Amino acid sequence: MPTASVDGGLFAAVDIGASSGRVILGRIGTGADAADGGPARATLDVVHRFPNAVMQSDGGLRWDFDALFAEVLTGLAAAGKAAAEQGETIMSIGIDTWAVDYGLVNKAGELTAQPYSYRDERSRAAVARVHGKLDPARLYATTGLQFLQFNTLYQLATEPDLDGLQALLIPDLIAFRLTGQRRTEATNASTTGLFDALAGEWASELFGSMGLPKDLFPPLIQPGETLGTLLTGIAERTGLPAATKVVAVGSHDTASAVAAVPAEQENFAYISSGTWSLVGLELNSPVLTEASRAANFTNERGVDGTTRYLRNVGGLWLLSECQRAWAEGGYRPAIGDLLDAAAALPPSGPRINPDDPAFIAPDNMPDRIRAAARNTGAVLPDDPAAIVRCILDSLAAGYARTIADAERLAGVGVDVVHIVGGGSQNALLCQLTAQATGKPVIAGPVEATALGNVLIQARAAGVATGGLPQLRRIVGAGTSLRRYEPLDLTLNSSTN
Repeated sequence: MPTASVDGGLFAAVDIGASSGRVILGRIGTGADAADGGPARATLDVVHRFPNAVMQSDGGLRWDFDALFAEVLTGLAAAGKAAAEQGETIMSIGIDTWAVDYGLVNKAGELTAQPYSYRDERSRAAVARVHGKLDPARLYATTGLQFLQFNTLYQLATEPDLDGLQALLIPDLIAFRLTGQRRTEATNASTTGLFDALAGEWASELFGSMGLPKDLFPPLIQPGETLGTLLTGIAERTGLPAATKVVAVGSHDTASAVAAVPAEQENFAYISSGTWSLVGLELNSPVLTEASRAANFTNERGVDGTTRYLRNVGGLWLLSECQRAWAEGGYRPAIGDLLDAAAALPPSGPRINPDDPAFIAPDNMPDRIRAAARNTGAVLPDDPAAIVRCILDSLAAGYARTIADAERLAGVGVDVVHIVGGGSQNALLCQLTAQATGKPVIAGPVEATALGNVLIQARAAGVATGGLPQLRRIVGAGTSLRRYEPLDLTLNSSTN
């Protein structure tokens, strides 16, 4: 990205995914090459990276939240130091992570156990129990949420005793540890299965039907609202001023990513491509029809009260798990070489359903993909390039199918597809998506989630102004984007 001048604000973004996390310093300023009044631009500087992974503990797959929070503090200390070296102060902190998972805290604010991961199988058996109390059609008419066995609602149904406890979604749990304030950010609340998609509030009748405490989750807070300031002990550990604000952003990472889609027109589809692929449209209101439920589409809250109408499709988890399995066997090819070999294969190879629940848990992914191909009557050789091509062909086909369904169900047409996140660097995936959808694909930015996080903080501070179209212009002004046409069959490289 172009270098920014120092006329804008400086913000810290805590951005954590299911496999890694970062603390990033973001600035909104005028580009140095446009100091005479050119467009505002966002620049990012990663000051701390750290791994994140599930662990087998206490009878299930869990997150090591204590270790995760320690990394967050390390990152915030690094961000404060970097800002001080520039003679500046961080204006605020924003937090985004994956959705649906939560930690339970008691009245003293103590975490009762390390949070379960959505990849744990415990919630599978709870689905039937929940649907015995809540008719799925009624549930969808209220929440508009795609059925996924790991939705928060099903996870909560496995908890033996919730009396005297509160559930804090992972970004809210981090914010609580930083500020002492308990709130639930609205975009993430909308992924729980207990949120009214039309009213934009907790669905109190669902809590009653499930026998859940009415105050199980803290009150809602909207993106852009200030949650609080740093606790004294946190300020001392990080070196940041105690007056540093923690501002709610789109704390569901997809909400932040969609806010940073550099769309120049209204009729666009987006694919937030990473561990999962979130594929859909941005709408002004939810689609709660029976046809939408049958198609298993979700209506999640977006920034500024928008609706993220989307489906979860399998993602690059399949590829990363294959790489892990191959590495354990001693085969460690460079990802670029692997993608080039896959690109050289013909397009008529086997395809699988990439969002099959069989792929959720970590295991020997290459064997599972080959087994899935056999179940379709195809033969997939035990060749890494062929398996990678199968994954990417299958993802592109899934993207095209999902976008076409979204257009039909929402009654809108799409002119262009934006791919943001890590998958935007995969030229083969982007080109295959253009071919499969028959629409141009615009790839980038890679760091959409962090950009969306920073932009909402900047607007809250008055450094950026306007609605989502104005914020998206800031992204477009500072990002190098790549366009793929559906008829362009040339793949010059495997990554941008």
